[in-house]
Amino acid sequence: MERRRGTGIHPAALVAPPRRAHWLRTGLTARQERVFTWVARLVVVGMTAAWTASAIQAYDPRAKDAAPPRPGRAVDSSLLDPRARTAPYLSDQLLSSFRGRSGKLRAAFRTPGAPLGAPGAAPDAEVAAHFEDEEGAIVASQGFRAPQDPGMYRLAAEVGKATHAIDDLRVITLVPFSRKRNGRIGLYYLGRWPYEKGGTPRSAAYANPSGFVEVTRENRKTPVSEHFRLGDFLTKDQFEVWPKYMLLDARLLDKLELTIAELKARGVEVRHVQVMSGFRTPGYNEGGGNTAGRADLSRHMYGDAADVFVDNDGNGAMDDISGDGRVDTRDAEVIRDAAQKVEARYPALVGGIGVYQACCGHGPFTHVDVRGYRARW
Repeated sequence: MERRRGTGIHPAALVAPPRRAHWLRTGLTARQERVFTWVARLVVVGMTAAWTASAIQAYDPRAKDAAPPRPGRAVDSSLLDPRARTAPYLSDQLLSSFRGRSGKLRAAFRTPGAPLGAPGAAPDAEVAAHFEDEEGAIVASQGFRAPQDPGMYRLAAEVGKATHAIDDLRVITLVPFSRKRNGRIGLYYLGRWPYEKGGTPRSAAYANPSGFVEVTRENRKTPVSEHFRLGDFLTKDQFEVWPKYMLLDARLLDKLELTIAELKARGVEVRHVQVMSGFRTPGYNEGGGNTAGRADLSRHMYGDAADVFVDNDGNGAMDDISGDGRVDTRDAEVIRDAAQKVEARYPALVGGIGVYQACCGHGPFTHVDVRGYRARW
C-alpha cells in the first residue's frame, strides 16, 4: 500500500482501531456492556432520589411538631396489637378463664397483683401478661397477674414468641377496701357495710368487699359483657361526683348473659335488657330513692344482684315478652323461668330470683342474683 504523498503516513494508520469494551475482561459483549451501564445509571438515580426525599422530610418544619416515639413503645405495642402472631392453643386456654360459662364476658375484676387465670384454668406453659392503661402507657407486670395500681387495662398474653392481644377484654384492678375513710373514697359517699362495725357475717358472701371498681366519665361506657356496660350497674345518686365506686361480680354478668341466651332459645326477642337497679351503696340502700322492700342485707350492696327487664323499644318499661298482649308480672315470670333453667344447668350460679309487679312509677321486673344459695320470692 502506498504512502500518502507529502505526509509520510501510511493510509492504514488513518483508520481508527475498533473500540474495545471496558468489561471485555469479565466476558461482557459490547451490547451487554451498554445494558449494564444503563441499569447502573437507573440504580444511581433511584438512590439519589430516595436520599433527596429523606433529606427534605428531615428538614420539614412540620416534622418538628410531631411527638417523638417513646423508647421501646413500638416493641411493647406490638404485644397489644390484635394482629400480632398468636398461638392457637393460647387463645383457647386464656379465653376460657375470662369469658365465663356464657362466653360473653368482656371484663375481668381482680385485686392488685392477683392471678389473672381462674383456678385450674391457667395455661400449662409460662405465660407473661402485658398491659396498657387508659392513657396508652405500657405497664410492667410480673408473671400472669393483674397490675398493682387500680385502673382499667388492655391485656396481651405472651408465651415464648407467640402473643395474643385480647382486644375486647379489660382487666380491672380494684381499689382496695382499705381506701375507704369515714364511708367515702374521695368525694364519693359509700356508707358502711352491715358487718363493717363488727360482728360475724352470716356467711362469706356477706363479708366486707375486697375492693371497688373505679368508674369515671370516660370508662363508664366500657362493655363488661356482650349486652351490658360498666355504667349500667352504677348506683343512681351523686350524679355530679366523679369518679364513682362500685362492686360488680362477674358471675352476675355471666348469669344475665346465659338468661338472655335462654330467652332467645325460647323464641323471645331480646335486643336490650335494662338494669333498673344494679349496685347500691349501703348509704343509698338505706335511705336513697324508694326504699320499700329493700333488705338490710340486700345483695345489691355486694354487686352480685340486678333488677332487670326486657326493653327492646326503649320506652323504659318491660315489654310484652309473654305475648299475651299485656305487660304485667307474667312477663317478669318469663325472665324468672329462663334464669331458673340457667341455675339448673350451672349450679355455681345459684342465687335469688324474684318477681316484682309494677309499682311506684316503674313496670314489672325480675330480680336476679348469685348469692350462692337458692332463694325465691
